[in-house]
Amino acid sequence: MSSGTDKIVSSIMSEAQEKADVIIQDANAEVSAIQAKAEKTAEAEKAKILDNGKKQSDMRYQQIISEAKMNARRAKLGAKEEVIEAAFNQATGELKSIAASGSDEYEDSLSKMIKEAADEIGRDDLIIHLNEADTNKFKQELSSDSFELEGVNFKLGEPIKAIGGAILKTSDGDIEVNNTIEARLERFKSILRSEVAEILFK
Repeated sequence: MSSGTDKIVSSIMSEAQEKADVIIQDANAEVSAIQAKAEKTAEAEKAKILDNGKKQSDMRYQQIISEAKMNARRAKLGAKEEVIEAAFNQATGELKSIAASGSDEYEDSLSKMIKEAADEIGRDDLIIHLNEADTNKFKQELSSDSFELEGVNFKLGEPIKAIGGAILKTSDGDIEVNNTIEARLERFKSILRSEVAEILFK
């Protein structure tokens, strides 16, 4: 190869090297720019994820607090309900003792309950059902299964399971009034419940 040719080749190689260097520099610059942009994007995404995570953790915190408050309210209401039920159970036990004692107090109350039921029916010929103890007591005091009370004729029916009080029916069975102690307690329970709650939790 002649010296002229060598010069041409050398010149071409030198120019190619220069172009290659420029291309490599540009590529490196582009890579750096891409990396910088990627890092910036990654940081933004990281911040976004952290921000979302904080929002989610705040929401979960509020949810836990809300659930805790709700559970506390339920527990409080449940405790109140237990106390109120215990009060009713105690009252029922005391009424049972009074009814079983056959005291004058119970006798007066029984007469009033019978009259209330009779007045509600508004008929003068009724069948009366009492618990076994009261039925036997009436039978001992009466000469027959029938008796009259304040202008109303009553006939003793079969004994019922009850603490006390009475169930009255018309002779044809069309009308019935349950005025047993249990039925009265159940009827007045909603009123008594609010009164008991007010006394217990004021």
